[in-house]
Order: sequence, then structure tokens, then C-alpha cells
Amino acid sequence: MMLEELILAGGTTVVGAMATDSWAVARGGIARLFRRRGEGRQTVIEAQLDNNAALVARARDAERVRQSLLPVWQLELESLLDEHPDAADELRELISEIRDRLPDDQRAWVQNNVAKDGGQVFAVQGGNVVVHQAPPGPGGGGEGAR
Repeated sequence: MMLEELILAGGTTVVGAMATDSWAVARGGIARLFRRRGEGRQTVIEAQLDNNAALVARARDAERVRQSLLPVWQLELESLLDEHPDAADELRELISEIRDRLPDDQRAWVQNNVAKDGGQVFAVQGGNVVVHQAPPGPGGGGEGAR
């Protein structure tokens, strides 16, 4: 798993665990990760986790709140891994442990794909994408083909 994927998976897993039976495990694991920055930062992260979990628990639309919190936790994890790359393996293990404890309806992945400026996106979750693309030009399916 590449670093960007790990950060996305970590953020998704943390917010997915909020207000579920697996929250205690998630909260404790994230707090341990942030202990690398010192006890003061760990205390701040614990308070942030508690506040965010309370938002999810009180929300009429918990998924909307989770989606709003996802970028925050991606940034937090990215910053932590920038400073402490050695935390990546522990984060991978924590993600696996939390996912195993999540209810089935919370194990869903969220994927956002954006293609801009003539770009293309070929995306899949839990499977394969096979693309057979012809070269551009006459007869090749590109702009010149009719």
C-alpha cells in the first residue's frame, strides 16, 4: 500500500469507526500513534477524536459528518507520517484491526475520482479493470477516427 493509499485508508477507517462498537480500539490506536509527538499532542488528538465521535453520534446523517471529517484525519495522518515514517507499519496494523471489528455496513470504501483537462480515470474497488485502448489517429479510435 502506497503512502497516499495508507493515509486515505487510515482516515476512512478512523471516521468509519466513530460511533461504532469498534471506536474504543480505533481511538486507543490513533492516540498511541500520535504519542510519537509527545504526551501534549496525544492529549489534543484524544480530545479531537472524542469531539469528532460525538459529532457523528449526534448527527441525523452520520455518513455526511464522517465524510466531512475525513479530510481532517487524512491531514492529521499525513502530517504524522511525514514526521514519523516509522509509524506506517503500526497504522497498517491498526487499520486491519479496526476493519475486522467494524460492522458490515461500515466496511464500505469511498472512492472519489476526478479526470480533468482531457484526462481519463479507470477505477474499481475490489476487482480488476482491463482497458483496451486504441492508439489515437485514423482507425485507432482517437480524435481522428470517424
